[in-house]
Amino acid sequence: MSTDFLYGIEVIINGLMAGVLYALVALGFVLIFKASGIFNYAQGVMALFAALTLVGIMEGQVPFSHLINAVFGADIHHFGWHVPALLAIALTVILMIGFAWAVQHFVFRHLVGQEPIILFMATIGLAYFLEGIGDLMWGSDIKTLALGLPQGGSRWVEDITAGLGGDDFYGFFIDKLDMLATLVAAVLVAGLIVFAQYTKQGRAMRAVADDHQAALSVGISLNFIWVLVWSLAGMVALVAGVMWGAKSGVQFSLSLIALKALPVLMLGGFTSIPGAIVGGLIIGVGEKLFEYTIGAPFLGGATENWFAYMLALIFLVFRPQGLFGEKIIERV
Repeated sequence: MSTDFLYGIEVIINGLMAGVLYALVALGFVLIFKASGIFNYAQGVMALFAALTLVGIMEGQVPFSHLINAVFGADIHHFGWHVPALLAIALTVILMIGFAWAVQHFVFRHLVGQEPIILFMATIGLAYFLEGIGDLMWGSDIKTLALGLPQGGSRWVEDITAGLGGDDFYGFFIDKLDMLATLVAAVLVAGLIVFAQYTKQGRAMRAVADDHQAALSVGISLNFIWVLVWSLAGMVALVAGVMWGAKSGVQFSLSLIALKALPVLMLGGFTSIPGAIVGGLIIGVGEKLFEYTIGAPFLGGATENWFAYMLALIFLVFRPQGLFGEKIIERV
């Protein structure tokens, strides 16, 4: 095989891996929008907050230590212990469930029946509130997420693919963290689909998504379903925060990964779990291939920053509801 062809295959594989990471963020948007019709602007900040909390618990950091020290003149930062990773993850999940209950109890319970734009504005306020709370609780410095996740290129993949080309080809460089993220995303999506299709709570969630009033008439609690959905979105945000945090460090720019989910949602559809994955894969492969074939040789590079939005804009012209979104039916 020619070296250029093999490099193209490598670009496609890395694009698929990047697309999975985008899809992990988009899944949280889909879960909440599907069950409540709310576009959750705070999803990226939820991933940041979950990752910050996980690191803080693991390192035994005292929450609000900067505020406590400023008010009381103390000098405390850590409890003096370290929490095992699995226990820290479990405690973070519990905190995200508590956050979901608080959001429903103190915010959205009082906004039932309001226009979608009002609910969207509420999530914007929630995003900035959560970002501020995360800063107060854990500080704004860049943190390292030391979960022992594999990183760097896979030597095994390089060895088995090195023989495909000539002497100048050394095999595919595939990041081990991206491979793990792909496996985690596959398990997560399969679990969510099974939950939505075959459990009582999942069927109730789908009923609420179809018609709130009809769901209420058969005894389904909207409050419980929305807490459940926000809890699931919080867990998905934790997974996304862990993967992105392990890749680039836990920092406040992590909240901007939500922007990468927007073109994924436009392509896959706002109400489809499989659509989030397919949309992520299309965006990931598309931006990598465009950078490799056109961006770097002819445009000076850096096309990955805007190509996904251009592709989504073109796609909206022909299919506004996305590949797997609900079909738009209008009475003429």
